[in-house]
Amino acid sequence: MIKIEKSITASFDIDPQCGFTPLCPDELPIIEGDFIALELNAQAVFTRYRLVSKDCHPAQAPWIAESSDQVMTPVEGEYPDLDIKWPAHCVVGTKGNTLIPGLPNEADYDLLVKKGEQPFKHPYGACYHDLAETESTGAIEWLKQRGIEVVIVGGLATDYCVKTSVLQLCRAGFQVIVNLAACRGVDSESTKTACETMQNAGAKLITNSQELEL
Repeated sequence: MIKIEKSITASFDIDPQCGFTPLCPDELPIIEGDFIALELNAQAVFTRYRLVSKDCHPAQAPWIAESSDQVMTPVEGEYPDLDIKWPAHCVVGTKGNTLIPGLPNEADYDLLVKKGEQPFKHPYGACYHDLAETESTGAIEWLKQRGIEVVIVGGLATDYCVKTSVLQLCRAGFQVIVNLAACRGVDSESTKTACETMQNAGAKLITNSQELEL
C-alpha cells in the first residue's frame, strides 16, 4: 500500500478522449480506452486537485497521415516539432476531442491543459507544447505553486502521452504514481517498455487505486 497525503497530491488525467477509443474507430481506437473512467475517478479521491489534458488538434496538419500506410512513418520536410505521422484524431469540434463518458465536465477540473493546437507541433507530454520541451503548458508551474509534491497519473496512451507526461513530471521533481488500471496502451510491447522506462525514471507503478490509502 502507498500512503497518500492528500494536501500535497494531485491527479492528472492524460488525454482521456473519445478519439483514443473504439467510440471513434476512424481515429486512434485503443482497445478498452473507454474503460478507464472508473479508475481515473477512483484515484482522484486521494488528491487535492484534479487536472486533465487534451489533444486539441486542427483538421489539417503535416503530421496527419493520408492513408494507413503512412501511419507512424517519418514526417518529411523541415518540421522540428514533428516526428511521425498519425491518423487525424481529437480534432477540435468533433466527438474525438471530447472526454470519455463517465468523467467530469471539463469545467469541473481544477486545470485543463490543451495541447497540439498548432499544426506544426505534435507534442505527446502534457507539460510542454513542443517535442524539445522548451514551451511549457503551465502544468508544472501550476502544481508547484500549489505545493503539490505527488502526482497520480492515468490516461491514454500508456506508451505515448502517458509515458512522456510521467517522464516530464519526474524530471520536474514530482513523485509520480502511475495507475495502470487507469491507462491503456497502443501496443503491448511498447507499453511494457514504457512501464520500464517510467520505473527507471523514478515513477511508482500500481495495479489499481486499491493500492492507495489516505
